[in-house]
Amino acid sequence: MDTASQTRTISLSVNGKSFSKTVPVRLTLADFLRHELRLTGTHVGCEHGVCGACTILFDGQSARACLMLAVQANGHEITTVEGLADGDAMHPLQKALSEHHGLQCGFCTPGMLTTLVELLNDNPAPSAEDVRIAISGNLCRCTGYEGIVAATLDAAAQMRAAGGRS
Repeated sequence: MDTASQTRTISLSVNGKSFSKTVPVRLTLADFLRHELRLTGTHVGCEHGVCGACTILFDGQSARACLMLAVQANGHEITTVEGLADGDAMHPLQKALSEHHGLQCGFCTPGMLTTLVELLNDNPAPSAEDVRIAISGNLCRCTGYEGIVAATLDAAAQMRAAGGRS
């Protein structure tokens, strides 16, 4: 079998850094991020796009990395949970999740964060219902969601007071 037809060279930006790699055409984006780039914050849960643990931002929009192939990311900007912080300064949502006990085991947290960052970018003043709708595709077995909703509303208020992202 022709190995050239089984691989492609892709170029993409992940968390603001450019990468060019040759990858198997059937490699998922989640596996590329975790195994090729060693960005293990993107978790793989159900591998069917149901749980939301693998959610990343694809050109600013949430997407399930387990349902995408790495070759589909060619030429695009990917943001993982590792890219949400500004250097050593956590994103306001990351801080708020900690303060409002929105973290338990942490498995769902990366997908929750990327999903909610998209929400806050699109809607800087969401209601509790807006937050619940946004995370309705992210499954969490530990928190009961109330801490996550409270944290998101708090982070939104802090970000508005700071004039955007702080």
